Amino acid sequence: MEEKEVFWHLPGFCYYFSLNVAVLDLMKEYPEKFRSGYRVGSVYGTFPGAIWNGGRVVFGISGKQDIQAMLKQYNTRGVPVRFTWTNSLLEEKHLSDTYCNLIMRLADNGLNQALVNAPVLEEYLRRQYPRFPLISSTTKRIDRVEGLLEELGKDYRLVVLDYDLNHDQAALEAAAAQADRVEILVNEVCFPGCPKRAEHYEQQSRLQLEFDVSVPFPCPNQTKERNFEECRKRPAFISNEEIGSYIDRGFVNFKIAGRGMPLSFVLDSYLYFLVRDGERTFVQEKLQKRLERASADRKARTGR
Repeated sequence: MEEKEVFWHLPGFCYYFSLNVAVLDLMKEYPEKFRSGYRVGSVYGTFPGAIWNGGRVVFGISGKQDIQAMLKQYNTRGVPVRFTWTNSLLEEKHLSDTYCNLIMRLADNGLNQALVNAPVLEEYLRRQYPRFPLISSTTKRIDRVEGLLEELGKDYRLVVLDYDLNHDQAALEAAAAQADRVEILVNEVCFPGCPKRAEHYEQQSRLQLEFDVSVPFPCPNQTKERNFEECRKRPAFISNEEIGSYIDRGFVNFKIAGRGMPLSFVLDSYLYFLVRDGERTFVQEKLQKRLERASADRKARTGR
């Protein structure tokens, strides 16, 4: 039987840039160290300060040359950059934002992608930037089988499954005919069935629009230790032992969560999901050396 290609979608294309590039290069240089058939399908996230961003707030700003350089680093490796344009509070007035449109123009090459949530922005992107494949975001909170099937009936490249459905056999069976268009989040850290999840997404959207860093959210998860080992205990987690059964049913797109998490969480997630058993120490040592080199180069350039 021909081996299926399995696509992994990695977080924080900007914030975890050095780690992501190092992983991409090691996968090419040492393919025998990584799980067979695994490919990086995209790197997702945002450039800091973009008001269309949702899911997690990211403040700051990137200059035009920095945007172009980062896009080039990923795209020349054949990897799409996927923008998290999932701010649920966007209105018509936000569509003309200079910064977000600059990002879209610079990335408009037919390879890069956008996650969407708000219909007003989705319609604008389809009209103004038709070469961008659109992905339906998990932030829509579609947690019923009927809603999932309805979403799969629309013109999206992929639909990201709500993590509450990760082990819902009825939902997986219903979506099996279009399994290659479903993306599954394997390591979500939030509580399953969290009643505040939609409210939290909305709060993050508001903070991004208002550039407000000072508003806490009463999340029941805040006091929990946020590391990969704790994440593995969550009901929504999909282990390496389980992933094979999803692939056998045609699900070949998997998303690794990590935006807003410590670098150690993201690194541990990559080592667990992408690297072969017995090879993690080798890959981890290579990654650490490259991260140290990237940090030294950055300090030499910036003086910081």
